[in-house]
Amino acid sequence: MNTTDILQKTEKLVNGDRDKTHGNKIVNHENISRLWSAYLQNKTKLNIILSPEDVAQLMSLLKIARTQAGEHNIDDYVDAVGYQAIAGEIASKRSELSSSLGVSNERKSKNTNNK
Repeated sequence: MNTTDILQKTEKLVNGDRDKTHGNKIVNHENISRLWSAYLQNKTKLNIILSPEDVAQLMSLLKIARTQAGEHNIDDYVDAVGYQAIAGEIASKRSELSSSLGVSNERKSKNTNNK
């Protein structure tokens, strides 16, 4: 399997019917991040907060770890690429949201001060 084949398989996996089975990938990673954060905070007694993109990055590392044991399985590589793509999508959406929220809040406070 070559690079293009891996990327095409990943695209089908990430953008396919997985929403029907697992729900929206961003909402799913947000839910996982809250649960993993709570688990880590309880276990370590530290204020550890994982972001949804952290979840995708950690899942990618899990897939990379699997490439180092057992027999060759191309799905480990496909899944790792998929999780990296999801991490990038989440980070991009977070960046867009943060910048638009900042503008909206700034405008709101100016409008409130003028009343």
